[in-house]
Amino acid sequence: MSFKELAMHGDFGIGTLDDLDDSQEAPFADVTFFEPDQKNLFNGSANQTKLQRYLEDQMPSKNIFYAIRIDGTFDYIKTRSVPAQDRPYPTLTEAVAHQSVFEFINQSGTIVGFWSPAYANGMIVPGYHFHFLNENRTAGGHVLDFLLKNASVAIDYTPQFLMVLPEIKEFLQADLTGADQAELQKVESNPGKGR
Repeated sequence: MSFKELAMHGDFGIGTLDDLDDSQEAPFADVTFFEPDQKNLFNGSANQTKLQRYLEDQMPSKNIFYAIRIDGTFDYIKTRSVPAQDRPYPTLTEAVAHQSVFEFINQSGTIVGFWSPAYANGMIVPGYHFHFLNENRTAGGHVLDFLLKNASVAIDYTPQFLMVLPEIKEFLQADLTGADQAELQKVESNPGKGR
């Protein structure tokens, strides 16, 4: 889907680029028009696990989706980026084996992402999916781990969604029954070491 088409569905989101490289199309994206239902200040330090527990305590239900924005200063944040892929495309697990990992110290920026309910398993990976972008918009990636100082946290309750699937021959004829959900969960969530 083109970025222009994506913009019709939201002004906030995460995703990947065509061939996992820079282009004007996205083969995967989660987007929404971000209208926070909650805004809170989180004072004090928290690792990824502690902040995720805090977020879950703010959720009125585990049966809907949530868009989440966290703005703050990170004592430490670890992200990854996967290089461009060529045909025949490897599995996500194989592609991630060649990822670049970045570690930032005392970095201000924004985490954006989504929390998905357990029943979405098989369609998407349940739980959290976060990406980070530093304040200068020069670095970021898929979040693997972090240690946060203070932050503002905004949560948008998202009780409905639209899914658009590709109509290209490769997708329509692909055998997707062999997807290893446990391996996908490991690759996508990678909770880090809880620094």
